[in-house]
Amino acid sequence: MKSAFNRTVEDCVTRVRHLLVRHPRRITAAVATFLLLGSGFTFAVANLAPEASTLPVRAVVEPLPIAGLTEQKDSLQEQVLRLYRSEQTRSTDTAETLFKRLGIFDPKAAAFMRSDRATQTNVLGRAGRRISVETSGDNSLLKLQARWSPDEDGTFQRLTVEKTATGFVSHIEKLPLTASTRLASGSITSSLFAATDDARIPDSVSVQLAEIFSGDIDFHRALRKGDSFSVVYETLEGDGEPLRAGRVLSAEFVNGGKIHQAMWFQEPQSKAAPQTARKGGYYTLAGESLKRAFLASPMEFSRVTSGFKMRFHPILQVWKAHLGVDYAAPIGTAVRSVGDGVVEFAGVQNGFGNVVKIKHQGQTSTVYAHLSRINVRVGQSVSQGQNVGAVGMTGWATGPHLHFEYRVNGVYQDPQAIARRNDTQPLATAMKPLFDKAAAEARVALAAASQMRLSSVE
Repeated sequence: MKSAFNRTVEDCVTRVRHLLVRHPRRITAAVATFLLLGSGFTFAVANLAPEASTLPVRAVVEPLPIAGLTEQKDSLQEQVLRLYRSEQTRSTDTAETLFKRLGIFDPKAAAFMRSDRATQTNVLGRAGRRISVETSGDNSLLKLQARWSPDEDGTFQRLTVEKTATGFVSHIEKLPLTASTRLASGSITSSLFAATDDARIPDSVSVQLAEIFSGDIDFHRALRKGDSFSVVYETLEGDGEPLRAGRVLSAEFVNGGKIHQAMWFQEPQSKAAPQTARKGGYYTLAGESLKRAFLASPMEFSRVTSGFKMRFHPILQVWKAHLGVDYAAPIGTAVRSVGDGVVEFAGVQNGFGNVVKIKHQGQTSTVYAHLSRINVRVGQSVSQGQNVGAVGMTGWATGPHLHFEYRVNGVYQDPQAIARRNDTQPLATAMKPLFDKAAAEARVALAAASQMRLSSVE
């Protein structure tokens, strides 16, 4: 049964429905009037509130603790400003002059450098050593490192001088070099060395470049203004610092419009004989070896002053056949054997002064005269390019020069004609696939190097 309350609610709802049906307009008007009066009342109440500008202002200050502020301050004071600089040593360097160029003011460090044996031997008075330093904000020394590569064994040495709690200490380490590749190119205006200097190419690379093409190009007489070259070579680095140039990997020389190209190729290590040295050498990009039986010249750079011909002898004052070639060069310039052989004579011989005679295969011998110094002995085996003496003016000589001769079966031959007739040896057939792949890579690298020169000209 429904409760009395429920019946009452139902009666009220029924009555409201009847009123809405019978008087809808009146009820709507009544509701609208109520809402209008209600909003007006609210508006009136809001206008009765005080102005914000007249309200009292009160400042509340409360300290907020920051955790670890003292510790942070102490930590910042312990931080040391570190500065890094680098320089190259000079032969005249003392600790003070080196520090001055590096911007270091540290009398204690300078005193240690002067007294430390390792530093004296390897830094002070040594030209061309790479130096890097780490200093504090007041320019006192924290660490100094010197790097150099004295041997051809693929390593470099690093000297470290470091500040410790008890003073400065030093030690030397031997570490492996890393190789990177560099591209360069240039044009001949006067000489090969002048052009390579302009292109910022190391002298050792310039010498290799001349050696590689010495069988095809006479660098004494055949260079022309406008000749160009491109070279790809190794740079050997220690701790990311370039220490010296390595091997020329590929090169191109345009001489008188004729293009000469070369690349270094080394046979892979034999699995059957892993201890055997790998054969390597320079080849044309077509696979022909550039190693010839004889070098084109007994010196890297010089000037021909007298060829294989009749001439008026400067001392005897008569016309006489000159049975060799004279190369003018400063006293002390290195003289090299043009081929493999055995020293047949080394000593003084009449007007030739100090002389070295080398016997080669095929009844060929070469003579090097007027030497200031002899570096070989009779019976000694010599290899192509080996130093046998130095330019001088001993014997009958009016100035420092080298007199050079070829003799075949005792008959004098024109040295320059012999050099031009040198034959080359082709690459082994089994190596051709590997070589062709390397040659394709060399062509790309040489093209990139050549483009550098063309871009600089434009």
